[in-house]
Amino acid sequence: MRDAVARDNSALQCVTSKIWETRLGTVKNLSLILAVGIATIAPAAAAPTCLYTYQIDRTKVVDSQTIDFRMRDGTVYRNVLQHKCTGLHFNGFVYRVQTDEICDNLQSIRVLQTNDICLLGAFTKLPAGTMK
Repeated sequence: MRDAVARDNSALQCVTSKIWETRLGTVKNLSLILAVGIATIAPAAAAPTCLYTYQIDRTKVVDSQTIDFRMRDGTVYRNVLQHKCTGLHFNGFVYRVQTDEICDNLQSIRVLQTNDICLLGAFTKLPAGTMK
């Protein structure tokens, strides 16, 4: 009788162990699927492009929505503002920074005379020789 009970307990433990192994395997698979899904759905946001203000040599207002930033090393970054900025082409602009950088999509500028506030868009590096 004891042998029969021991065999039954051993068989029960084996079945229970197999059930837990299956469940853990399922949990691992679901965790992997969830991790891949999250990475696919919410990719990391790209870091903003920032320019050091002390490296900016000069700026050129191209039109009411475009400003070129020429760096001391000759590199030119074009910024297309998020919206047209009335009076920018005629009056120029100023900006105030809390650090020594201006970053795309985070910095505002103020148009001189009209005091309109406009937001920078993304910076794009232009080919060499674009701005004289």
